[in-house]
Amino acid sequence: MAIVLAITGCQSFDAGKGFDRDCKYSVKNRKSYISCIPTGSASPIIRQLPLKVNGTSLENLFTSIGLSIGTVYRYGGTTPDGFDCSGFVQYLYEQNFRMLLPRTSGELAALGSVVARNSLRPGDLVFFSGGGRIDHVGIFIGGDRFAHASLNGVKISSLRERWYD
Repeated sequence: MAIVLAITGCQSFDAGKGFDRDCKYSVKNRKSYISCIPTGSASPIIRQLPLKVNGTSLENLFTSIGLSIGTVYRYGGTTPDGFDCSGFVQYLYEQNFRMLLPRTSGELAALGSVVARNSLRPGDLVFFSGGGRIDHVGIFIGGDRFAHASLNGVKISSLRERWYD
């Protein structure tokens, strides 16, 4: 089941008293801030989530995703030489939005606001869990599709596929 996270300015989803019925993932103790490096600066600053990004930055993200398709999977990989799922997200968000994201999918899932699946917007992160813990993350690109680093390398998949639905 997918868990969604708004980092790029999506509407938040009121999950009531701690759990979203769609994803059954706790929304308590979520982090509402992130480190970013402003353009022209070398020092990070703290910014409140959700962050809004401009259309050019989002277009650049999609271009970067397209250029990354086929990149090999590498456990712990955080560079174009090889990515794991969270390394792929971390790398693209730093390159395109200058966001300094946590390293693991579980840590990423603790950021921002949980949004309903039907409220996803391009650039949002989608999370997947197996065995009761977050173990995969990808970037929603629209039309029920998301980009991610799978064991077969970086690719675009459908949220409707049995494995991700």
